[in-house]
Formats: sequence, C-alpha cells, structure tokens
Amino acid sequence: MSKSNQPPILPPLGPQAQGMYDPSMDKDSCGVGFIANFKGKRSRDIVDKGIRLMCNLEHRGAEGADPKTGDGAGIMINIPDAFFRKNLPFTLPKEGDYAVGFLFLPQNTEVRTAVENVIEKIIVDEGEEFLGFRDVPINKDYAGVVASKTMPVFKQVFIGKKSKKLKTSDDFERKLFLIRRLIDRRIRAELKLDRSQYYVPSFSSRTIVYKGMLLGDQVKKFYEDLKSPDLTSAFCLTHTRFSTNTFPTWDLAHPYRQIAHNGEINTLRGNMNWMAARQMVMQSPLYGDELRRMLPIVMEGQSDTATFDTVLELLVMGGRSLPHSVMMMIPEAWSKNKGMDADRRAFYEYHATFMEPWDGPAAIAFTDGRIIGATLDRNGLRPARFVVTKEDEVIMSSEAGVLNLPPEEILIQDRLRPGRMLLIDMEKGQILDDEEIKKQIATQKPYRKWVEDNMIRLGSLPDPENVKQPQHETILERQRAFGYTHEDVFTVIKPMGIAGEEPIGSMGVDSSLAVLSEKPQPLFRYFKQNFAQVTNPPIDPIREELVMELTTYIGPEGNLLSEEPEHAHRLELEHPILTNEDFEKIKQISEGHFKAKTFEILFDPSKKHDMRNSLDRVCSDAAKAIRDQGVTLIILTDHGVGEKKAAIPSLLAVAGLHHYLIREGLRTRAGIVLESGEPREVAHFALLCGYGANAINPYLAFETISDLSQQGLLPEVPEYKEAKKKYIKSIGKGLFKVFSKMGISTLQSYCGAQIFEAVGLDSELVNTYFAGTQSRIEGLSLEMLEEETVRRHKAAYDPTFFPNNLEPGGVHYYRKNGDSHLYTPVTVHKLQKATQENDYKVFKEFSSLIDNQNEKAVTLRSLFQLDFEGSKAIPIEEVESTKSILKRFQTGAMSHGSISWEAHTTLAIAMNRIGAKSNTGEGGEDPVRFKTLPNGDSMRSAIKQVASARFGVTMEYLTNADDIQIKMAQGAKPGEGGQLPGHKVDKYIGWLRYSTPGVTLISPPPHHDIYSIEDLKQLIFDLKNSNPRARVSVKLVSESGVGTVAAGVAKAHADHILIAGHEGGTGASPISSIHHAGTPWELGLSETHQTLVANGLRDRVYLAVDGKLLTGKDVVVGALLGAEEFGFSTSALVSVGCIMMRKCHLNTCPVGVATQDEFLRSKFTGKPEYVVNFMTFVAEEVREIMAQLGFRTFEEMIGQVEKIKFKRPHHHWKARGLDFTKVLHRPTPVFPTGLYRAKEQNHHLDEQIDNELIRKSLAAIDHKQPVKIKTSIVNLNRSVGTMLSHEVTKKYGVDGLSEDTIDIEFTGTAGQSFGAFVTKGMTLRLIGEGNDYVGKGLCGGKLIFQTPKNAPYKAEENIVIGNTCFIGATSGNAYVNGIAGERFCVRNSGAHVIVEGTGDHGCEYMTGGRVIILGDIGRNFAAGMSGGIAYLWDPKKNKEALINKEMVDLDPLADASEIAEVKKMVEDHKTYTGSKRAEEVLNNWETVVKQIIKVIPRDYKKALEKMADEKTSEKPNKEGVAARG
Repeated sequence: MSKSNQPPILPPLGPQAQGMYDPSMDKDSCGVGFIANFKGKRSRDIVDKGIRLMCNLEHRGAEGADPKTGDGAGIMINIPDAFFRKNLPFTLPKEGDYAVGFLFLPQNTEVRTAVENVIEKIIVDEGEEFLGFRDVPINKDYAGVVASKTMPVFKQVFIGKKSKKLKTSDDFERKLFLIRRLIDRRIRAELKLDRSQYYVPSFSSRTIVYKGMLLGDQVKKFYEDLKSPDLTSAFCLTHTRFSTNTFPTWDLAHPYRQIAHNGEINTLRGNMNWMAARQMVMQSPLYGDELRRMLPIVMEGQSDTATFDTVLELLVMGGRSLPHSVMMMIPEAWSKNKGMDADRRAFYEYHATFMEPWDGPAAIAFTDGRIIGATLDRNGLRPARFVVTKEDEVIMSSEAGVLNLPPEEILIQDRLRPGRMLLIDMEKGQILDDEEIKKQIATQKPYRKWVEDNMIRLGSLPDPENVKQPQHETILERQRAFGYTHEDVFTVIKPMGIAGEEPIGSMGVDSSLAVLSEKPQPLFRYFKQNFAQVTNPPIDPIREELVMELTTYIGPEGNLLSEEPEHAHRLELEHPILTNEDFEKIKQISEGHFKAKTFEILFDPSKKHDMRNSLDRVCSDAAKAIRDQGVTLIILTDHGVGEKKAAIPSLLAVAGLHHYLIREGLRTRAGIVLESGEPREVAHFALLCGYGANAINPYLAFETISDLSQQGLLPEVPEYKEAKKKYIKSIGKGLFKVFSKMGISTLQSYCGAQIFEAVGLDSELVNTYFAGTQSRIEGLSLEMLEEETVRRHKAAYDPTFFPNNLEPGGVHYYRKNGDSHLYTPVTVHKLQKATQENDYKVFKEFSSLIDNQNEKAVTLRSLFQLDFEGSKAIPIEEVESTKSILKRFQTGAMSHGSISWEAHTTLAIAMNRIGAKSNTGEGGEDPVRFKTLPNGDSMRSAIKQVASARFGVTMEYLTNADDIQIKMAQGAKPGEGGQLPGHKVDKYIGWLRYSTPGVTLISPPPHHDIYSIEDLKQLIFDLKNSNPRARVSVKLVSESGVGTVAAGVAKAHADHILIAGHEGGTGASPISSIHHAGTPWELGLSETHQTLVANGLRDRVYLAVDGKLLTGKDVVVGALLGAEEFGFSTSALVSVGCIMMRKCHLNTCPVGVATQDEFLRSKFTGKPEYVVNFMTFVAEEVREIMAQLGFRTFEEMIGQVEKIKFKRPHHHWKARGLDFTKVLHRPTPVFPTGLYRAKEQNHHLDEQIDNELIRKSLAAIDHKQPVKIKTSIVNLNRSVGTMLSHEVTKKYGVDGLSEDTIDIEFTGTAGQSFGAFVTKGMTLRLIGEGNDYVGKGLCGGKLIFQTPKNAPYKAEENIVIGNTCFIGATSGNAYVNGIAGERFCVRNSGAHVIVEGTGDHGCEYMTGGRVIILGDIGRNFAAGMSGGIAYLWDPKKNKEALINKEMVDLDPLADASEIAEVKKMVEDHKTYTGSKRAEEVLNNWETVVKQIIKVIPRDYKKALEKMADEKTSEKPNKEGVAARG
C-alpha cells in the first residue's frame, strides 16, 4: 500500500475522466451568506465581518485527500476605489467610469500572453479604453498541494468607459458583458482553453470577486489585497463550498458574477437544452445585432450554478431588474396558492409561458453591487437566517450566529421562507420585504390583462366534429403490434383503471435487463430514472402536493429578452395526457398563430434501415414545416400501423425530433404532441415527457380500458368514462412520483430534462437521438433497435405466435414462457433443499444455474468470466478461513413490520452465530433483543438503520449498535418513501415504532434533515456522537453519478458506504420504480470504487454491495470490482421459506415471512441453521474461487478488476453490442490510496464541548447526583449534549436519570442539532438561539429556549430555532420562547413541545406527542400527520386555510382534563422561559380556550376511542418475545 505522505502525481488540471469516473458528475453544496450596510456605507469592518462569516461556515465546506485544499471559498465586494488608486501605476477615471476584470489565466507564459493580447484587443476594438493589467499579489504558502498544482495566474484588467453612448451605469455594465462574452468566445475558439485554464470571476464597474480552491480561513491569507485597510465595501457576499468531487477547479468556487448558491439545479439538462433553442430566436432591443456575437450563451462543461448565473446575467443585461429575473428563474409555488394576490399569480403565469423553472433546492444570494438580496426555492429546502442590527447592517447566512452579536444590538431576527425574497437597496437605504418587492414587479406591466386576453385554455376550445372511437374487432391485432402482453393489460393497465393509482409490486426485480432479454422489449425498458440522493432531496408528491404542478404550455414561445402581450398566447394544458376528444381539439386548432401538422412515425419492416431513414425524413420535414409553413404544433402519430407498416418506437421519434429541432434552433417555435398506441404505463409517459413531448394521447391504452369494460372485466368501475378518468389520474400521480424522485416539482421543468440514463444502448444512437444522456456499457445500435422492433412486429402478425391471444409477458412475475428470472421454481427449490438439508452438493447445482445463465442471461455479471487461466492456483488450505470471510456478510435492511417477528429474529440469530451482521431495517428494535438468550444465541441486530421516518430511533437503540446505517435510498424504490399499512401495525409494532396500533405509518421520501451533502455530514456527526464506537454507514443506490456522491459521503466522514443495486427486494413499491429506477450494482459499485480510488479516498471507507447476491461468484465479482462487504436479503428470506409469491404488501404471505397475521405467522418454518448453511455455502464457494485465482486473503482480491474478463456474446442478437471497458477499468489514483479501508476517519470528536460536559457531569453519571453547569456556546458547537446523552444511556439505558439531574445552561448561538438524542434526566437551557435540527431524536430529555432578556425585539415575532426541529423525537419536553422555522416537529412521535410560531409543513408526518403553537403557522400544516395532537391558538381565525385536512379533523378543545393538560404546558412554558406570549394566554385563558383548534388525525382519534373502550386490554409486553407469541 502506498505511503500517505508521498506527493500526489497530478495531471496539470486535476484528474481526467477515466473508466466509470467522470468529474463532470460533480455536485456541490455549501454555506452562503452576506453582510451589507443597507444605507450603502462602505467600511473595512464590513469586509472583515464578511470574511469572519465565511470562516464560521467552514464546517459546511469540505476538504478531500489533501486536507489543505478546500473545495472552494470566496467573497464578492464593491470595487475598492481608494485601494486601487493607491496601488496602480496608472491613473483611473472617476469611480463608476472604469471597470475591473479579475482573471484566472494559464500558467504557460506563451498562452497567457496570447490571452492578454486578445483581452486588450477586444476592449479597444469595442470602443472602450484599455487602462492596463495588474498582477494580483498572493501568498502561495496558504494554498494546499492540489490547489497549488492547478493554480492559475491571477491578474486584474482595468477598462475605462470611453464610448459616449454609455449614459448610465447599466449601459456600461451591458457593454462590459458584451466585451467579456466576446473575449470568452474568442479564447475558447482560438486558444481551445476550457474554464479551468481561463476564467473571469468578475468583470464589472461595481463589484469584484476574490475566490479560489481554498478553505474559508485561507482566502484572506492567500490574497494580499484582502489585508489592506483601504479595502472597503458596503457589502460582502461569501461562500464556502462542499463538493462531492475531491478535485474541484478554481473556477468552480463561488461567488459567481451575480450569485452565490447553496443548492442544486435538478433540471439543468433540460434548462440548457431549452436555452440552446431559445438563443437561436432571441432578439434584444438593447443589443441588436451584437447579440449574435455573444452566442452561445450557455456552454457545455459549466456547473449548474455557473449556468444559472450566466442565464440570470443575460436576463439582467437584457433589460430586466435582478429581482425580476430571479423571480422568473425560481418562481414561487403559485398555481395552488389560493392566498396569492391575483397580479402576482398572473406575473408567474405570464413568465411561465417562456421560461420553465430552474427547479431544485436553492438558497441564492444575489447582487449587482447596488442591491443585494436572497431567495429560497419554492419548497424551502435550504436554510437562510438573517438579522437586522442597530448598526444598519443586514446579515444573512445559512446558519444563525455566524457573527457573534450582542443581543441588544439585534432589531430583527428572522429567516427566509419558501419561495420568498429579501432585498436590500443600498442606494436608497431600504430593506424591502417579499411583499413589497413582488407587488412592485408584478404590477410594473399589465401581466394579468395579457394573460386573460391571450391565454388559450383547452376547455374553452370548441368540441371536435369527429373523435376516433374504440375498434373492438381490431384491438388484439394492434395490441400485439405494440408489444402489449397479458401482464401489461391485467397487471398494469387494469389496476390503474380501477384504483386510479399505479400498481404495487414487491420483492424487487430479478428478470433480464432489456439488453439481455431474448425477447423484443419496448425501448422504454432500456432507460433508468435518475433520482436524488444526498446532494438534494426527493419531494413527497402526496403530502407536499401544493408545490407540484402538471400544467404545461404548448405553442411557440415568445422572445426571452422582451415582454409583449403575445407571449401569453399559448395553449395551456392542465395535464399532459390527452383524451381522444382533447387530442382532436388540439389537432384542429387554428387560433391566432397556431397551426398543426401531422407526421406519421411509421416505417416499412421489410426494408433494412427504413426506420432510420423514415425518422430522419420526419425530422427534416417537420423542421421545414416550422420554418417555411409557420407550423406551430407537430403531431406525431402511429395510428396507421398495420402488417406492412411498423411503428417507430414512440420514444425514439419524440426524442429524435426534439433534439433535431434544438440543433436547428426551432424547438421553441413548435410544440410536440404524440398520438401513439405504445405508451401504457407511468414510466413510458415519464420518458416521453422527459425527452420533449408536450402532450400525449395514448389511444390504445384508452381502447384497452374500453375493451376491458365492454367485456365486463372492470366490475369495480362499470362506466368506461370513470375508468378512463382513473387511468389518467393514476398517470398524473405516477408522474408526480417520478418528478419528485429527482426533487423536481413541475412538469414544465421536467419536460426535456432527460432525468434518465440508458443501460444497453450504444453511443451513436444515444448521442444522435438522446443527446446528453449517460450510456456507459454501449449496447444496441439503431440497426439492432430496428431489428428488435421488426421482430416484435412480425410476431404480432404471425398467426402461430400465441394465436388469438396476447403474449403472457413475465417481466414482473415469473412465467413459463416469459422473460428469464433468477428466481424460478427450480432455483427456489434447490436453494431451500440445499440450506434445509445442509447439502453443499445441491447448493452447487443451485449456484451453477445462477452463474451459468448462457443463452438466457439475466444479469450483467453473468457475462463476466473469471480469469482462471491467467492465474496461478493455490491449495485451498492456504486461503483465508470461511469463518473470517463470513464476517464480511450482512443481511439487508428488512424491518420488523415488513417481515414477521419470526423471520426477523431468525435472521439475527443466524448472523450472530457466524460473526456476521443483521440489519434492523427502519422499524426500531425491542431492547429485549439486546440481551443474550439462555442458549447463548442473540437476537440483536448489529446494524441499526436510521431511515427517513426514524421509527424507534432512540439513544438506547443507537448506543446498542455496531453499525448505524443511514438509508439514503432503497434499491427497489430510490427517491421514494413508503408506508406500513395500518393492518400491519399491531400493538407490538405500534409500541416498537412509538406510534398507535392500527394507524398507517408513513416514511417520507427524504430525510427531512438531509437536503444536501453538508446536511448528511451533520447527521453522520450526530450519529457518531450518539455512539462513538459504532461505524456510521450510508446506503446509496446505483445510478450514474453515484461515485461522485460516494466521494462526497467519504468526505463527509462516513465510515462505511453501501451501494445497493436496482435489483433489491422490497415489501411494496410502485412497479415503475421496481423496473425503471436505479441500475445494476455492477455499474454503481464499479463507479464508486473507481471514483474513490481516483480521488485518493478509497482507504478511508469500507465499501459494501447488495442486490440479489446469490453465489460465491457474485461475491468474488463484487470484491474484484471493489467491495469488501456483502449484503444478502432475498436469498436469506428464501432460505427461511420465502417462495417469491410477491404479495408482501398484502399481508397474505402464505409462509409467514412477510406478514403480521398471527395465523399466517404460525406457518413460518424457517430456522437460523438454514441461513447459517446458506452463508457458509457462499463463503466456501468464495474460498474455492479464491484458490483458483491465487488469492490467499480476501483483501488481496479487492479491486483486482483485471481478473474479470468479458467475453462478448456474439451469438446473442442484442448483448453482442455491450462493452464493459469502462466498468473493468483500473483507475490511476491521483493521491496514493489503498484499495480497501485502512485509515480511520477523523470525526473530530475530541474537539467537542461534550467532552468537558461529560467531565463536569461525572457525579451525575456515576452516582446520580444532580449537577448544574453554565457555559457559553457558538454556532461551531454542533450536536451539543449528544455524546453526554450516550454516556448516560450506556449506563442507565432507556430509563436515564431523574428529571433535571444534569442541568446545563448555555448562552449564545447553538450550532446544528443542539440537544440531539438527549435522554431522560438531562435538561439543556439555551439563552440565545438555535440552528436547524434542534431536539433531533429527543428521547426523554428537556430543552428550554429563552430569548435574552436584553434583546430589544419581541420573542413571539422573531425566530429562535431553525428548520426541522424535533425531527424523530420519541419522548421528552421542549419549551421554545420564539418562532421555529419550516417542518417543525416533523415525524415527532412522542415529545411534548410548545412554540410561539412555525413555518410551513409544521407537524408533518407526526405520529405521537403533543404540540402547542401560540402564534402563526405556515402552509400545509399537519400533512401526513397520523398521530399525536396539535393545539393551535387561532385568535385571528386564519389558520384553518393553512391546514392540510386530508388526514386530520379540526375539533374544539372541550374536554376538561385535556384543557388542564394544555394549560399546564403553557404554565410550564411561562415558568421555564418567562414567555410574554404565555403570560398573555394565561391572563385571558377563558377566551383563549375557545380560540384553540385541536388538530387530531382521524385514524388516531378512532384508535384512541377503541383503546379507551378496551378497558381490559393488556399493555404490549416490552419483553418482546412473549408479546410476539
């Protein structure tokens, strides 16, 4: 292994793409902030405070293999005029009449001179004055090794305003924008320099940026200018970056020219495509013909923030104000906000017709040097706190307390709300709130009138004269032609027509990948949905539907750089799925500038290459129709399909035309509407929209529903119209789910966003028709795709092929003549026989069936051969022992709730017997299992999972873990949550999960305390504090880019990373997720290992893999690709009796594995011995293969990818196109690293103030004596109290100590996760304010938050704690003297909390506890709330409209005992915090009681009534075993 102190061997500009590693997949997040004097007063103090603010957000940034090289940090300030006048050899014009360009130039002298010549030449050519260059003084000692190696040369260029045409500062800025664009374009074209070699951080007469590949505290030391007392400014915008990639380049640091961004643009590919199309038709009255000289506006290779900044700059230079432009790009969730002003709504609707949202979590700070402001995304997925001081200063940042201000200096203490904006006008000396800004902008033009006069609504169009009717006599022929199977009709379409929801499946996918299937497959099956994990959150499209939107607009877009009434003349569609009636309406439209033309997407199946030729013809003819005939709606139809005419795959046609029109600059001039018989399930429609379809008429799916109805096969929905309506509804809900997986809210943003990757399509096909889509293993060419289409078409018209019937299918379920599966009746039987009879010979028969798939390949690894010939075999006696190998094995995360007590404990006992690990899943674990059984067995699961719902996650649970696994995603349904139906929640499961029996439990799609990589870093830190000896693991799912995410996870100090394949099993998941999300683990594991190696991080973490691992060969392939630990889930369940009925979600498992039904559980026959046998057989097989390959130890084998050989299957008509060169690449590390985990992560626990608190609390911990402590706290003190709580729990378990035994008073601003997992007997008092995640996982402790007595502001009107506070709390009490942020008490399941106001989404997913709110609430209160009670004081009678009433009732507070309980909490609140609001409430108690709304979930209320009736019912037995009997 290499020595860590060796210098890195770096290419000049960091690591290049190699194998599966692609630096362009880099993601980032950060800490952002600014300080500004709102009266525009410039001072050195502002700069110093800004730099200090940046340094105090350092923990939100990161460093990689080189600890002295940061991911990026920087500041933006006013141009320091006095400083430059003192430090330049030439004379400057008056302030405002000159500009400064900050330049990152190449190290090569010749190239640099050429660049400088271009810059000088263009400045002069464009009529302005070149004043000179200045070398920027730096101190190289403060840059890390990597930063030094890639460091540019730093210069500033000075430009004088010379042209008489430039009358205003805005005119000068516009001219500077033109000059910079011209310089940039020329240098890229002539000198071939990319952004890492030449970059301009700022080029303005107002602002200048100092930034780089630095840590926050290095910026001032590195740039000598920043030390000068003459460097003054009225504002300082700062940023500290956390990149998933270890080798970010200097240009990627923020701030950019107008913004600093904490977030991620999820729709970037689509936004870029639409901008590429728009720029071809853009016109600017301000630039005229000069505009063409600046194109392209958006360049490939820019980060999402750089791209956003570029487009924002274009909009501003095009004539809009900066806040106006920000509102266009990041609109509020306006369409479903009934409380929004009509003018503002019209503003957003008008702009939506020519600019889709740049969607994703975002806190953006922006400035042009005169104004400075910030805004949040529509869902408030990033933190942004701000204060206004007596010194006329506004401080905004990702955290509170970044500047240590005396409370008496603070006038306002607040936060940005979702979709809201804060603006400071430094010229006018004003602070403008959201309402003022937006009212002014929304009424500056008559947007409402323009929309009302010009928008065409589909419902207002005349009814069509002719509508195509179902043709029962030919439907079977057409269904066969489009590849419909019996499974499609009865497993997919029929349930959608009955229930209005996408059908559910279980146990994951084990059928062939499309490229490996012998049978013709729809093109849709070659694509896998991308999804959010770690760097941004998925959204809950059900509980947070208020931010989701299906509305889209069809027709020619208006000019982006002007605003005319005609821009609103577009056709609005409320749903992308068109009925036959709606389709005909659109087809005959001829209103205003609308003109439709239809093109057939058919080809002759008897002619070779006719599919390519026909599609090319459609594209060129459509472009000609748009260009020459003014056609504005292109309709693609395959209605004419017949024996002599085959349909071009609809996805190929749509995507091909979409990209062709983008390249031709015509895409924004016409809409694309598809009329096709092919799409039928949610994933099909998602793909069509994602690749550019504006609307779809799935006529054959409608006919199929009509046919089922006509045959009496839809008795649940007798009316065809109703079934059709439900089918369309199910597609809408399914589309929301697909959008939300990626954190996208609107169809408008999703359309053309291409949030997919291809598995099994070759580069030529993808680059031509699906440009910008990842495809890493090659596969089908267009000619092979044509062959597949023709084969399906010929079979449809072959009378001997399933005569008078549909093919049975078999993708979802095993069918005798269907697609190949890993689990067949034969393989299930052999595995069970082998494990139950301890017969290794039978196991070898089983493994042979799995490993030697031959003609019927299912998995990618089935195409891998191990290089036995090139290896020197050794005697098996020399190979590492079976016992040692078994320690690397784990069972997957299956909760007790999804599977039975019997199955769950059987797995745990078995894994403990062999020294391996079982996983709790997300259902908690009964403490009885922590004790060893009389026979020496243990039911304790070594791996404790922490999932989004936090069921049963207490300090006792975490303290009893060897590994703590954060589940970011699940292989079978990444980007989604889930739910445990009420019928599976018996008394014991309810007790275990801190919920109520019979009430459905919801797992949110995101962890609400992980919206970004720095949030994950915080949760890892929390969990490490909760149990310092446990490994903290992060579970990711395989997809393109998972490697760079994993690199970020390693940099966030995870100890262990698990890559799960898409094959993973599940208790319940939508079918589209099972089959269309995630990729095979071979791809994700290979990419992760290669990326970690390339970035010098591999030896920091353990790397594990799971996803239908079944044999020793599977383990060996995993090890050779880079894994050192291995998970088994489905195979372990099959060993104990699972027969793959795939009915887990119905609670009807006939063998007692996946059910809570007591009768069915009695049928469970599994034994720990069966699992022990299975694991042992796999380990023995591993040893046999290791001996053949010549490996003595397992570690020797890890990452030795050259031992895998891919033998191209020339005999397979599809798989012959595959290429695994990238997968089997051995990466070259830039920093020396081992190929397996060999180093401890530094969690910095020794720096925690908890160490001192523990020392001062020893009397309490050791002897239960009360202790009182007083101390100060700052925002850098994170997870305070957690390690102390661990020490208490380690000794006293869940019972903790007596109330207030440990009483600690803090003064100041607490960092994130203050009081996380605090147990009974601990009281933490904070006089000051807290950040996000206060009280996370509170489990018995008491938290008190008090506004300082000398603060001049009113506590009840100002924020005191941040977002997502008390997430996952299970018990305890908290008293908050002030307002909390968004998602207060999300997933609270037992804590009693009182607060004086909250933001949006309060009490979301709450399952227990009590919450009292003595102030305002935000929108969507109580969404997904299934338990507990919230009491809202509503003196203004305005809260009911803000409550999501889907699951809750609103009752008066009438019960005397309940009134007394609420009053007692308010009295305690006053006692503990001195709250003025509590005093007011108590003084008027008789009136207040009548004004309280009691928010109680309906099912919870019924459960409480039922429990009250069952007076003789026993409490669930906490000894667990008896309770389960």
